[in-house]
Amino acid sequence: MASAPNWAREMEDILARLDTGGEKPRLLLHACCGPCSSAVLEKLLARFEVTILYYNPNIWPAAEHRRRGDELGRFAAAFAPGVRVVEPPFQPQRFYEAVRGLEAEPERGGRCAVCYRLRMEEAARYAAEQGFDWFCTTLSISPHKDAARINAIGQELEKQYGVRHLPNDFKKKDGYKRSLELSAQYGLYRQDYCGCEFSARRAGANGEGEQ
Repeated sequence: MASAPNWAREMEDILARLDTGGEKPRLLLHACCGPCSSAVLEKLLARFEVTILYYNPNIWPAAEHRRRGDELGRFAAAFAPGVRVVEPPFQPQRFYEAVRGLEAEPERGGRCAVCYRLRMEEAARYAAEQGFDWFCTTLSISPHKDAARINAIGQELEKQYGVRHLPNDFKKKDGYKRSLELSAQYGLYRQDYCGCEFSARRAGANGEGEQ
C-alpha cells in the first residue's frame, strides 16, 4: 500500500530546485487573513515573486471580511512592501450558492471541502489568466485544515487550468507556531472562527473554528 504524500517535504524539494539565483518564478498566493499569510510569505519570498489574492466570499459578516482584508494588507505592506495584494469584489452569494444543502455539515466536512475549492479555483483561474507560474493557498497553515484535501484540490486545478500548484503543508516544521510569533510581532488581529457564519456559530459554542 502506497504511503501518503509528505506535502511539506515535496514543497521543500521544489523550493530547493528553484534556488538557482536566477529570476524568480511568479506565484499567486491565495490568503484568507494576515495571520495565515505571515509565516507562509516568510517561507515563499526567497524563492518566488509573490502576489497575494484575497478572495474569500465565505467570510461573514461583511465587516469581518473587510477587517481581515485590511489586516492582510497592513501586514503585507509592513513585512514585504513589494508584494501586491489583489482583491476581487466581495461576492458572498457565490459561497451560499456553492454550499446550499451543506449548511448543517460539521466543521471539516463536505461544506468546507466545497469552500476550499471555491476559493482555490478562483486563485487557479486568476493565475492562469494573468500568466503566473505557480499558485497555492495559505489554508494548510491552520491545524484545523486538512492538507491532503487541500493538495488534492490543488492537483485537480493544476490539470484544469494549466498552472502548477505548489504542494504544501505550511503548518509543518513549526509553521503554525511561526505564524503565531509573527502575528504577535506585528500586532495582527486573530479571528476566533474560520470565516463563514456556520463556523462562527460553532466557534461560539466550542471554539472549533479558531485559526
